[in-house]
Amino acid sequence: MSLDWIYWGISWILLSWHSIWDAIGVPEDTVLGTNWAWILAIFFLVVTVRVILFPVFVKQIKSQRAMQALQPQVKALQEKHKGDRETLQKEMMELYRKEKANPLMGCLPMFLQIPVFLGLFHVLRRLNPNKGENAKTLYGWTADQFDSASVAKLFTAPIASKFGSSSQELTDMGANGTTVKVIAGILVLIMIATTYLTSRQMILKTGWAEDPQQRMIQRLMLYGIPASLLISGAIFPIGVIIYWVTNNLFTLGQQQWVLRKYPPPVMTGKNGKPVPGPAARKAASTKPGVASRGKGDKDKPESKPAVDGKALAPRPGAKPVNPKKGRPAKRQG
Repeated sequence: MSLDWIYWGISWILLSWHSIWDAIGVPEDTVLGTNWAWILAIFFLVVTVRVILFPVFVKQIKSQRAMQALQPQVKALQEKHKGDRETLQKEMMELYRKEKANPLMGCLPMFLQIPVFLGLFHVLRRLNPNKGENAKTLYGWTADQFDSASVAKLFTAPIASKFGSSSQELTDMGANGTTVKVIAGILVLIMIATTYLTSRQMILKTGWAEDPQQRMIQRLMLYGIPASLLISGAIFPIGVIIYWVTNNLFTLGQQQWVLRKYPPPVMTGKNGKPVPGPAARKAASTKPGVASRGKGDKDKPESKPAVDGKALAPRPGAKPVNPKKGRPAKRQG
């Protein structure tokens, strides 16, 4: 299957934004070693894609809320069919179908962005001043636009270069190998950190899933994907890493807004009472006047408050009470 339609679409959005910034007057020459018109074009490519995918992102949040509301029923099925994995899966699929909840919806926005990422990766990878005229005009580019993007830089590092660029590639782009490795290395670390934070933000807000498959997906997104970027980041052009970091920052802000608008449902226990979340439990454990109990003290009875001696003292002017009064007299032997 040809992916040319993706390359054409990504090129059109990228070139459109570059033309807008060029028309506004953003200089083509480097400022602080950076061609800002091309950097802004990549940034607003992210904005364009995220605006298009925003309805899908809201559906993702709603689906995750529905999945979270079903956790008590999922847990009951797990107890009922313990040891019978096949029956458990059938019952859970039937539950999801009946309640119109989709376990895979949580990953849909990420999957939809993969073609965009691959398209930008392909478009930027072919930026080389030594390309022939026919190669320069692919996907709607003009030769001037191609030549301009080929020399575009971020702090003197070409956006088409990467951490693992060969010496010949660096020579063709007129780049310094050390500078490229430093800029690309810093961006890769930022990419890993922001990728981890976006997954962590979502999991902390929604909680870990009870369903083993869902929990496995959560762990993959939280740890697996950031870890894989440590290796794969070396082959990403700097322009692609800029896109990824910008996308992560956009996601952090968008998730914060959506999670406030669609807060997690209040979970209830077996007695029907709401189960407090981690923050509520922490606050309850540190109420004024309540001493915290360590792990080793959980089986010990709570200590009773000491008796206030002042409360038992006689008030001024009151008659002294004879403790012997009222007792039966001793019988004479």
